Amino acid sequence: MTAVSFTPVGPFSLAASTRFLEGFTPASYDHAADGVLRLAFPSDDGTCVIGSAVRQKETADGTPGTVHAEFTVHTDGETIRPAAASAIGKAARAQIARILSLDVDATGFSAHADNDAVLAGLRSEFPGLRPVLFHSPYEAAAWTIIGNRIRKAQAAAIKSRLAQQHGQAVGVAGRQLHAFPTPPVLRSLDRIPGLTDTKIGRFHALADAALDGRLDADRLRAQPAEFALTDLRELPGVGPFSAELILIRGAGHLDVFPANEPRVHKAMATAYGLDTATANSPRGLAAIANAWRPYRSWVAFLLRAHAQDQTDAAR
Repeated sequence: MTAVSFTPVGPFSLAASTRFLEGFTPASYDHAADGVLRLAFPSDDGTCVIGSAVRQKETADGTPGTVHAEFTVHTDGETIRPAAASAIGKAARAQIARILSLDVDATGFSAHADNDAVLAGLRSEFPGLRPVLFHSPYEAAAWTIIGNRIRKAQAAAIKSRLAQQHGQAVGVAGRQLHAFPTPPVLRSLDRIPGLTDTKIGRFHALADAALDGRLDADRLRAQPAEFALTDLRELPGVGPFSAELILIRGAGHLDVFPANEPRVHKAMATAYGLDTATANSPRGLAAIANAWRPYRSWVAFLLRAHAQDQTDAAR
């Protein structure tokens, strides 16, 4: 087991991240009331599975406490050479930081709220919440394929069943979790209950793309967003909406306005009191979102979280 620490730069609350995951359908997250966030996921390179227990130290003065993560790397019994172990550990640390958006300096984001009443309200509603990402662009892409044209609850059940039946089981802080299948395992599946042959074929293409490095998070984030989105749309079954989700919530690109996410658009229209013409104009909404730079992805995330909370409260 390896232990690492992260010092958040700017506000961060692990408890807020956990609460978000509890209501995020694709995560199917079952939270234990002990303050520990438990994660299990394929590594970015698809060669192993990582299990991690994350905790945050409380502080008396309200500043964000240090985040501590313990993780283990599982490789189907293969021996890891010391040099490789060091590289895998470094990559695992970076992946955990990205999942929780701890790899971003959030002080500038906080300053934005001083000039925008909507952002100030969102920060007050969700103190310390940063975007919580899919474990990787690969998993985000898998979710978009599963969820295409079926209900979210049905898609989440299929994703969970795939993990239970074909993912690696790992022990994390006293509980057993199942990671989503690694790309090689996903590539080997020819029949998946609930999924069409077309979707299974898309899974195979996705696994190949992941193993070829086409879904590398650092690579996607380093490109101009329009180039990365174009590359992602070349994958079978990935359209404009899915490409944005993979880039924003899979790779963690900091500054992308989701031009194809109607729920965010509706939340913007309500929050800013927009007229009908502007509310129905992606270009007009994008112009408003320009004021959020370089945190457009983060603001969109909080708007989406707000909209979800409003929907849940109305039920």
